[in-house]
Amino acid sequence: MSDAILGRCIGLIGGLGVGATVHYYQELAKAHAARGRVLNLVMAHADMNRALGAVQAGDLGGLAEYLSGLIGHLAGAGADFAVIPAVTPHICIAELQKLSRLPIVNLVEELQGEITAGGWRRVALFGTRYTVESGLFGLLRGVDVVAPAAVEIEFIHQIYMQLVSAGAGSPEQRDSLTRLAHLLIERDGVEAVILAGTDLALVFNDGNTDFPHIDCARLHLDAITRRALDSDARG
Repeated sequence: MSDAILGRCIGLIGGLGVGATVHYYQELAKAHAARGRVLNLVMAHADMNRALGAVQAGDLGGLAEYLSGLIGHLAGAGADFAVIPAVTPHICIAELQKLSRLPIVNLVEELQGEITAGGWRRVALFGTRYTVESGLFGLLRGVDVVAPAAVEIEFIHQIYMQLVSAGAGSPEQRDSLTRLAHLLIERDGVEAVILAGTDLALVFNDGNTDFPHIDCARLHLDAITRRALDSDARG
């Protein structure tokens, strides 16, 4: 088999939600196959408890150092760029980009571009408590991020952590989050709900999401595919 049909080598940091990692792997393989290319991927498995502990402690420097070490392994294995298929670890993206041996496909940058292009002005977030309470770590610009009530934030967080732990979702979890999305839209004037957690792909897809939304996982996957396959996306 000729190496000419391979895409650029993707370095994936897995383990920060096994279900999301599997979803990324499957979707990237399908995207490559649709373009007549072969997926070229290496993976390092992260310790989710260690990463989550750093987030809880506010140790952004420690988290960045840990992730940069994993990226170093990926670089050694031949990766051309790195991907973190999880939203919450992007809390340290500024610190990580300074340490990383590889360029990183930054999920937050992709989301910012989508918000700007779509003209969204008022959004809410679904994801971990740390993502929702911080308004995606204060990294979004030019948009009003509406905070749900404290009990609603905890409700979203608990369902999200169940998805992460199980690596799978249920119709009941999807229905509960859907009802809350409609409530935020009707009560708080939210224009769109940002699915700001890649494990939400375990319950939501284009066919079953009946509220205005922005899917971070899909945006990220599209950007990764462009970086891997497009001749003008080498940066």
